[in-house]
Amino acid sequence: MTAFEWSVDGQSPVHVRTVLMAHGVTRTFLKQVKFHGGIVTLDGQPVRVIAMANPGQRVGLVLPPEPTNEHVSVSTNPLDILYEDDHFLVVNKPAGMASVPSHLYPDDTLANRVKGHLRAIQADSDVTHIVTRLDRDTSGCVLFAKHHFAHSILDKQLKLGQLDKRYIAVAKGSMQPDHLVVNEPIGRAEGSFIKRTVRPDGKAAKTEIWVRRRSEMASLLAIKLHTGKTHQIRVHCEALGHPLLGDWLYSQPTDPWIHRQALHCARLSFYQPFKKQWITCYAQLPNDLARVIQEEVIV
Repeated sequence: MTAFEWSVDGQSPVHVRTVLMAHGVTRTFLKQVKFHGGIVTLDGQPVRVIAMANPGQRVGLVLPPEPTNEHVSVSTNPLDILYEDDHFLVVNKPAGMASVPSHLYPDDTLANRVKGHLRAIQADSDVTHIVTRLDRDTSGCVLFAKHHFAHSILDKQLKLGQLDKRYIAVAKGSMQPDHLVVNEPIGRAEGSFIKRTVRPDGKAAKTEIWVRRRSEMASLLAIKLHTGKTHQIRVHCEALGHPLLGDWLYSQPTDPWIHRQALHCARLSFYQPFKKQWITCYAQLPNDLARVIQEEVIV
């Protein structure tokens, strides 16, 4: 079972719960620990979270077991691993692969391959905690947590805007100006379960765009997501009048150089609290996106 232990700092006694929360344990996760077989300890002895801990004592946390999800099958096909430690995994997803299983893609999604990898390395759990996901035809960095505690830590970073995702995209036409911040709410498009659109009653969405290069045909974009709504980049670019090249849902897919939306998560940064350092991963530009940049932007 996965376990953690922290020394109590300061000059005065504090509740064990206070020590745990200072190290990223949320109230929600404490309930998981309490009701699903986890253990909280003080100097190695089980205690309640309201127990008092003195400076110099050690507060421990044994994570509850996570039963395997039988609905996610195992795939032994290869993964392109960009970063891995005992708690986190970052992989480079190819275009054309779904992030998680569905009735359309049940057996060889990224989650299936990650489950196979976790079994192969004999991880404490093979539950696939996907933290960031990409559309099937978007390539690049995807972040997984290896246990529930790590997942809750990253969820908090997402909510606080600390998890940094950067994208490369190619949009139709010559986008102006060089720097844009799009603050437009996004909701479902009328009559469609899949498609999204900018609408006043949608959820807040913020996308920051830098135009790195442009031609009459297309613009090369560097993009930072400040929120993470479904299809956010694709919807905001369409709203600007510059849909992504190859985007069958929000534009026309008829581009000779690329046959999916020209979108790639090139960089992902997150804080690794157990190592007390920032981790930054880079996913190499795929050949089809490099080709469309060469043929339609660099002129």
